[in-house]
Amino acid sequence: MIYLEIFLAFLIPGILGYGGGPSSIPLVEREVVGTYEWMTTAEFAEVLALGNALPGPILTKMGAYIGYEAGGVFGSIVAISASVLPSLLLMIFLAAVLYKLKGTNKFSMLTLLIRPVIAILLGVIVFDFLFSSLEVSGTFHTFFLIGLSFVLLQIVKIHPALVIVIGLLYGAVFIR
Repeated sequence: MIYLEIFLAFLIPGILGYGGGPSSIPLVEREVVGTYEWMTTAEFAEVLALGNALPGPILTKMGAYIGYEAGGVFGSIVAISASVLPSLLLMIFLAAVLYKLKGTNKFSMLTLLIRPVIAILLGVIVFDFLFSSLEVSGTFHTFFLIGLSFVLLQIVKIHPALVIVIGLLYGAVFIR
């Protein structure tokens, strides 16, 4: 039964999360933390931070880890397969249709309508993790890391991966 739950937990974000990127994170969180309760919000935030530090699509990296935690090696395989399956099927069956529509008004309208949905999903991520961080790490640490990240990314122009590593190190040393 656990493998079916893992499959459904990652199939739904794979279907609804446009492109499997950051817009699917709130969907995964809802399934993993809310529906199946495999981990807490704080643990999910740590998995997300680790997944963002590694190259590649976030949904498959999170699926590999969470699937392994919930169901072992086979659970990891099931989660990755479920997160990739919707995109794979859409690419196979709709590639010819999209190629024909490319450059038309219908195609432009479709992409125009998808953008606000992605923006809203990303906003949900920001607010969820801000409030979670305030609760778990405290106000000082949360706003210090936000300010430090802004300075390092915008003023010093450090690569985002290094900023993530610096944040992880800060958390390991100063938080809890």
